[in-house]
Amino acid sequence: MRLPTITDTLRARRLLAAHLAPTPLRVHPWADGVTLHVKREDVQPVGAFKVRGGLTLLAGMSPAERARGVLGYSTGNHAQSLAYAAARFGAPCTIVMPERPNPAKAAAVRALGAELVEHGAALEQASAHAAELAARTGKRLVSAGDEPELVAGVATAYLELFEQAPDLDAVVVPVGGGSGAAAACLVAAAVAPGCRVVAVQSAASPAAHDSWRGGEPVARPNRIIAEGLATGTGFALPQEIMRAHLADFLLVDHAGITRAQWTMLRDLHVLAEGAGAAALAAVLTHPERFAGQRVAVMCTGGNAGEAEIRRVVDVGRTRPPRTVTGAGDGRAPRVARALP
Repeated sequence: MRLPTITDTLRARRLLAAHLAPTPLRVHPWADGVTLHVKREDVQPVGAFKVRGGLTLLAGMSPAERARGVLGYSTGNHAQSLAYAAARFGAPCTIVMPERPNPAKAAAVRALGAELVEHGAALEQASAHAAELAARTGKRLVSAGDEPELVAGVATAYLELFEQAPDLDAVVVPVGGGSGAAAACLVAAAVAPGCRVVAVQSAASPAAHDSWRGGEPVARPNRIIAEGLATGTGFALPQEIMRAHLADFLLVDHAGITRAQWTMLRDLHVLAEGAGAAALAAVLTHPERFAGQRVAVMCTGGNAGEAEIRRVVDVGRTRPPRTVTGAGDGRAPRVARALP
């Protein structure tokens, strides 16, 4: 399998220049002497970072390939990315989602003109059905993780990040399939070798984490309700890149993700879906690993469904927030590390 390179990423940035503007980076004083940088990929046209990969993939296809169309499988944001890119380039698009998907993401896929097929209880069943459909229809099957073009496209977010903040100590990246963390590793190794790339995944769906720890892709139970983290198997391509360059891989629980969503909503005025708040959840859950450092967290998506937003607000109602306190030495106020 061909691994993407920094040259591929630079080429992807040129391709994307006509389609996407750079996303903002916001800086916040935080607890434990942390300077927190939040990269706002939730403001992308489909509300998530994945659009970078979809556009890069479609831009690089020949007219004949586009005419045959693309077929993907996804819990939501990858689906929207392909549907959006296919609409921009006039290509037919079919998406297979597990049954009972996030209603907002499913509606967005349909609104973009893609055909949506619901199949199976989890992503693994949707993936197998997508492969069958691609074989029957001749559409180009797009993997959720093992696609060099997707990783190269996503990596453009990290080129932007290191241009916006060249002196970071660490960047924390949520992981489902691992394309985002692999992209961060690819760029950091080339332009910011002193910056640690730290991946984070839900303990309820630890396939990528366990694959990285064990040195080969493995399957694990997939019980997380945050769609962007719901992957039951490790993908070979991002795992190979992460094994070469990733500094650490942390796990967080569902409660920690929800508390991070509430903290982002209350203190940073950002509505993040669960995957989009996972990086901050890692900083809140493992504060000793980031104390006194310049840390970037990737807010990878803002496509929270209504039920998810209600759960987050309920956390705020039942667990009163700590008061934002001053640093005590004339510096800007700092935000409390975690909810009680």
